Amino acid sequence: MVAKGEVAVERRNLSPAALYEEAIRREEAAIVSTGALTAETGKHTGRSPQDKFFVKEPTSQDAVWWHPGNQPIAPAKFDQLLGRMEEFIRTREVYTQDVFACADPRFRLRVRVISELAWHSLFARNLFIRPTADEQMSFEPDFTVISLPSVKADAQRDGTRSETFILVNLGRRIVIIGGTGYAGEIKKSIFTALNYLLPAQGVFPMHCSANTDPDGSDVALFFGLSGTGKTTLSADPSRAWTKTRSGTTS
Repeated sequence: MVAKGEVAVERRNLSPAALYEEAIRREEAAIVSTGALTAETGKHTGRSPQDKFFVKEPTSQDAVWWHPGNQPIAPAKFDQLLGRMEEFIRTREVYTQDVFACADPRFRLRVRVISELAWHSLFARNLFIRPTADEQMSFEPDFTVISLPSVKADAQRDGTRSETFILVNLGRRIVIIGGTGYAGEIKKSIFTALNYLLPAQGVFPMHCSANTDPDGSDVALFFGLSGTGKTTLSADPSRAWTKTRSGTTS
């Protein structure tokens, strides 16, 4: 990983307002008529599951179901791409957010997101749970995600399918993302980590929305792929609403 002092300029845990300004200053995004920030993600307007690989390493290789949706990649290929990302970070401005995944402290994952784009940092800060100032003082990540769209793979040299890559190293607890400006890869990589870690702690991961009656005795769960209407269907004004990811409420 990138050691302290090996980052050209690191902007850590900036506020949403500051990241909003950074995204405009760097011409990463524009302000629309409502005041919202809008950004172009390039050729990838969604996730790229065919470009996602899992490092086949001793601690996880027997726990992963290896099939076309869980593609293996050698540790050496991961290391060479990580090395190029570290080289990029040493000469560029990057943004870091220290955040939590999982509302329940018993299963909480401390996540560090290092991003090339300010709006990716804003995305992570808005999506995940923000630590308090005291929690930030002693923050040490359980998982690190590095998202650098400008770093592209060479498929022949790096063992990837294309210039886009999402490589998950469950042993080293690192995810590296390159060649795509779609911020959802950051989110999904941590959900993937939780889906791997939580069953071993007796938690059943779910991707769903939920609502309850006023006294909490009647619970309805809404399952479906992303974008199919779980949140919309569960938003009943007569019932309390929650959204769950990987067995925890966010």
